[in-house]
Amino acid sequence: MADTLATADPGPRRAPARALAALKQISIMILRQWLLIGMGIVCALAYLFPDIAKTDGGVIRSEYTVLYGVIAIIFLISGLSIPRQKLFKQFLNWRLHILVQAISFLFIPALVLAVVHIILVADPGGYIDRAVLAGYILTACIPTTIASNVVMTRAAGGDDAAALVEVLLANVLGPFVTAVWTVTLLPKSAEFDTWRYGGGSLGSMYKNVFQQLGLSVLLPLFVGQSIRWTWPDRTAWVIQKTKLPKLASACMLLLIWTTFSSCFATGALQTLSAQSIIFVVLFNIALYIALTVISFFSSRPPKFLLNHRWFQPVLKSMPPEETIAVCFCSPAKSTALGLPLLYAMWAPVDFYTKAKTSVPVLLYTTEQICVAQFFVHLFRRWHARIVEKEGVDGDGDGDADPSGQSDEVGLGMIQRPTESHGGVV
Repeated sequence: MADTLATADPGPRRAPARALAALKQISIMILRQWLLIGMGIVCALAYLFPDIAKTDGGVIRSEYTVLYGVIAIIFLISGLSIPRQKLFKQFLNWRLHILVQAISFLFIPALVLAVVHIILVADPGGYIDRAVLAGYILTACIPTTIASNVVMTRAAGGDDAAALVEVLLANVLGPFVTAVWTVTLLPKSAEFDTWRYGGGSLGSMYKNVFQQLGLSVLLPLFVGQSIRWTWPDRTAWVIQKTKLPKLASACMLLLIWTTFSSCFATGALQTLSAQSIIFVVLFNIALYIALTVISFFSSRPPKFLLNHRWFQPVLKSMPPEETIAVCFCSPAKSTALGLPLLYAMWAPVDFYTKAKTSVPVLLYTTEQICVAQFFVHLFRRWHARIVEKEGVDGDGDGDADPSGQSDEVGLGMIQRPTESHGGVV
C-alpha cells in the first residue's frame, strides 16, 4: 500500500509544473504575435481618436513625423543592414525588375479592371458604390508600398536588397505611369465621368512624391550605406547587438495607425453602404492572397513547365530569397503615392466623393499588411526547408542562385529567420 502511495505522489507534484510550462508556452506564442496584437491596438486607437494621427493636420503631424521620420528610420536601418554587393547585384537583375513591375503595373490593373466590368454587369442597381470601383482602378495602378515590403522580406528570410531595389524602381516609375494608366482604364460609361473629367493639376503631386522619396528613402539609405562602407565590421556588430531590425517592425505600427486614422477621420468608411464595405474587405483579402500565389509560381514555375521544351528558353526558377521578395513586392500597393495622387488628380471633385474613392486604397494597403504577417511565417518555414535540403544535398535541387552568392549573403539568409523571433524581424 505504501509503495502504491509512493508511486502516486509525483503526479500531483508534477501538475503545477506542467501547468506552468503550458502557461509559458502560451505566453511565448502570444509574444511572437506582438505585431498582430499591436495592429489591433493601433486600429482601435485610430477609431477612437482619429484626429491624433491623421495625415492632414493631426495632433502629431504624421504627414511629417510618420511619413518622413518613421519611413526614414526604416530605410536607414536597411542601409546599415544590407551589404553593398547585394544592392549592386540586384540593380542589375533585369529579370527580377521585369517580373515585379509587370505584375504590379500590368497584370494587377488588368485583373482588377476585369472584376470591375463584371460588377458593372452584375450590379446594375449600384449597390457597390461607383466611387469604390474608381478607387480600385487607382489602387491597381499605384506602385508597391515603400516600407513594409523590405521589413517583411527580411523577416521571412528573403533578399531584402531585391525588395529594396524594386521599391525604389516602382516608386520612381509610379508618378509617371499611375495617373495616365488610371484615367485610361476607367470604364467608358457616364457613371465614371466624375473621375474621367474631374482632373486637377499634377505638378504639386510630383513635387511632393519625389520630395518624400528623396528625403525619406534615398537620403537615409545613402547615409546607412555610407556608414556600413566606412565601418563594416563595427556596423554589423552594432546591428546584431541592438536588434535594430526589430525597430523597423515597430515602425510599421505607426504607419498602420496613421493610415487608419486618416480613413476614420474622413468619415468615408462610415458613409459607404454595407454591401460596399463587405465587398471591399473580402475582395482585398482574396485579391492579395491570389496575387501572392501568382507571384510565387511566376518566380518558381512548376517543374512540368520548366521541363517543357516550349517554355525552357523563357522560364527559369528564381532563388528562394528572390522569390520571397517578389511575393511581397508584387501584390503590395502604397498609400504614400496613392493618396497624394488621388487628391491631386481629382482636386476639383468634392471632398466626400474623394473620401469614398480613397477607401479601396486605405483598406487594401492596411489589409495587405495583416495578411502578409501569415505569409511571413509560411515563407520563413518554406525557406528554412529549402536551406536544410540544400545543406543535406550539397548543391540542392537546382534552385540555388546560378550566379552564385557571396558567403556573406548566404550566411545572412540562413541566419535571418532566427533573428526574427518576435513577430516580424
